[in-house]
Amino acid sequence: MSLMGIDVGTTGCKAVVFDEEGRQLAAAYREYPLLSPRPGWCEIDSKQVLELTRECVREACSQTDDPVKALAVSSQGEAVTPVGAGGEILSNSIVSSCPRTADLVPVWEKRFGKKELFRKTGIPVASCFTPLRLEWIRDNDRETFDRAEKFLFFEDLVIWALGLEPTTDSSEACRSMSTDIRTGQYAKDLFDSIGLDTAKLPRIEPSGTPIGKIPSAKAEEWGLPPGTVAVTGGHDQPTAALGVGVIEEGQACYGIGTVECVTSVFNEPLLSDRMLEYNLCCYNHTYPDRYVSLVYNFTGGSLFRWYRDVFGRAETRDAERTGRDVYDLLTAQIPPTPTRIFVLPQFTSTGTPYFDNHSTGALVGLSLDTTRGEIIRAVLEGITYEIAMCVDLYAEIGHPVKEFRCSGGGAKSEAWMQIKADILNAEIKVPAVSEAGCLGMAMLAGTAVGVYADLEEAVKTTVRITRSFSPTPKHAALYKENLAVYRDLYPTIKDLAHRISALR
Repeated sequence: MSLMGIDVGTTGCKAVVFDEEGRQLAAAYREYPLLSPRPGWCEIDSKQVLELTRECVREACSQTDDPVKALAVSSQGEAVTPVGAGGEILSNSIVSSCPRTADLVPVWEKRFGKKELFRKTGIPVASCFTPLRLEWIRDNDRETFDRAEKFLFFEDLVIWALGLEPTTDSSEACRSMSTDIRTGQYAKDLFDSIGLDTAKLPRIEPSGTPIGKIPSAKAEEWGLPPGTVAVTGGHDQPTAALGVGVIEEGQACYGIGTVECVTSVFNEPLLSDRMLEYNLCCYNHTYPDRYVSLVYNFTGGSLFRWYRDVFGRAETRDAERTGRDVYDLLTAQIPPTPTRIFVLPQFTSTGTPYFDNHSTGALVGLSLDTTRGEIIRAVLEGITYEIAMCVDLYAEIGHPVKEFRCSGGGAKSEAWMQIKADILNAEIKVPAVSEAGCLGMAMLAGTAVGVYADLEEAVKTTVRITRSFSPTPKHAALYKENLAVYRDLYPTIKDLAHRISALR
């Protein structure tokens, strides 16, 4: 008997099968493009996402003879898909980094009050959140808004496609700025203000709640064994935190994927004015009676992928020819010591703490003797500087991060892990399973069907730390100097970046 975790991200989906000890038995991954129907806009084709997710599930199931007993779905936050009464998908889904709803932020702050919204939802209002997206659809695509029978997050979109009632979990719903953090139910007044009946949103249950057995016809279509149980999953970041065993205050999961994100755990909701000042959210963990807060950079690992696609074509060809990982071929070129080159990773909306939809990326500090390897290293450094600057905010509010555990594809790179340890000047622990989000889903699924007595047992059974990276003192000292410069980079070029953005 095995357990499956499905993850539907911003640029790719995966399905991973684990045994009861948390050992990976099979996996499949598919990538899909970000679409830009207008300059700067970002969306994905929900039909394609479902098709590729189904392919992943079928492929992963075909790789093992151990039948899947239960599954759960982790997904990107905030993005919703409109579904018609006949089950048709009505339009693409707007993803988190898309800035098209930026002008609605002051509207919502005036309508409800910035502080009042935060105290109710635990979420500082920003352009990415679901109620603002739905208002934008109402005002710019009224036909879709009126025709939609449901607006589904990707977690419950998959559940719906599996033939069950679309059901989301508390972490996904709260992260979307859609619920009252104290009651866990939809904040009806938010949706009343845009004329949307909350009955058009998915049912909410705690993470790890059994939804039902997948109907036989759907199980066959998806390559699953008869009787597979679907279980509520979670928003991708707290899901990954669960998957690396980050369940206690002071611990944090460093997720290294399309979006770079540090998920810090709290024992109770933190809704202070200082949290709001720094745009730090607070919402449900996928582990019971815990809460999480995020600091993140929307560009994140997408920046390394951008470099790969634009400047790493030779390495891409070599990787295809030799079977090696293209990112290993790129990082093999980096110098062994820190650079004095600064990359501002704001190629999309900025994320915390600025929530600036009009900034732009920058590469500063070049000279005629700058090497290609230095630029590659500077890309990795810049992404990490941004996160290090944000992590310091937790110390300022009195809840410092004491332990980092990494998840995501980037955690496979020893070169990048060492850079992160040096910049953060902290030990970075890497569990055996890099696909932590999928493992977290397998834990929830297994607990729901009695494989584990509870999630605490699931964590103890499945999470194993296999690598650890300690800071190199000399490099950490150099990075401390660099970080002081980096802190001034965005404030210094902010106005110029906005002028450049306006030219577009």
